Amino acid sequence: RHDAPSHVERTFNEDLQIPFEEIEALFTQLISSNEVKQVAAIIRERLGRDLRPYDIWYDGFKSRSTISEDYLTAQTQQRYPNAKAFERDMPRMLMDLGFAPEKAKEVASHIVVEAARGSGHARPCVGREQPARLRTRISEKGMDYKGYNIAVHEFGHNVEEVISLYDMDYYTLAGIPNTGFTEASAFLFQERDLELLGERLEAKGESIFDMIWGMYEIMGVSLVDMRMWQWLYANPNATAADLREAVLAIAAEVWNAYYAPILGEKDSPLLGIYSHMVGYALYLPAYPIGNLVQYQLEEHLAKCATPEEWAKEYTRIYQQGCLTPNAWMRGAVGNPMSVEPILKAVREQL
Repeated sequence: RHDAPSHVERTFNEDLQIPFEEIEALFTQLISSNEVKQVAAIIRERLGRDLRPYDIWYDGFKSRSTISEDYLTAQTQQRYPNAKAFERDMPRMLMDLGFAPEKAKEVASHIVVEAARGSGHARPCVGREQPARLRTRISEKGMDYKGYNIAVHEFGHNVEEVISLYDMDYYTLAGIPNTGFTEASAFLFQERDLELLGERLEAKGESIFDMIWGMYEIMGVSLVDMRMWQWLYANPNATAADLREAVLAIAAEVWNAYYAPILGEKDSPLLGIYSHMVGYALYLPAYPIGNLVQYQLEEHLAKCATPEEWAKEYTRIYQQGCLTPNAWMRGAVGNPMSVEPILKAVREQL
């Protein structure tokens, strides 16, 4: 195709509907921000030492970090000994989030839960004839907490997939702007996984730090993915060994620019760790796009006074259809997608 001759152009100009340069600018704005440096200083103080590269996965801001995973696994294995147990419980979970009983049953009726061979994923409806499919790992002992956490994430995908298809009156506009917007729905649900287990945690007021630190990591990984595919097109005769060396060099380049000043160790290859880069070409940028959308949705949905209002507003937002990203965001929250809302929230929390 002359108008989009490469996978890079097709991904950004058609699938994501956001140019490569705009996404790159969004990501670099956040990972080079003073707010990230200030959150890093908090982590350094808590750990009582200089940060190391692996601290990019620091997990101490999560409320669930105060709860034993063994305790949570005992609950999930008892509640979900198999896939069908999770499937039967989906209407209840939706009602707990505020969906009316009839709507909860209707949405859940279009979703089938199956045990995964891999880590888990969601498969959307193929037209209105086939169900959406939710897959997560389930051992002989039942679903452990990690499998449950993944399942709730995939459930968020499926709920979006059902609503944006079945509740869309103009069928050819069914769907969402891009995969980042279904990731946003998955993140919204995953954030509430303990709530759906009946756990009531005291808010630590640090979820915003957890969110920006997670974005700091995944945006760097996404930049490596993006630049790797640019390199591949510039080097069409590259061998597998050439690609490996290129990924290591690109990962080190991104690391040295945005991570070494905070996490140390020049030329660290950590950002090249994700197999997505080859197995799911250029999917990684959808995750931080989803994080940005999720935060703006969370900020908007926080204005809802009751769970019922939350569910109605969530449904309204995901009924908008496959618009351009900024048109969808303006319809959802009144503003285009931006890193500034989360940076502003971090500044206020600091």
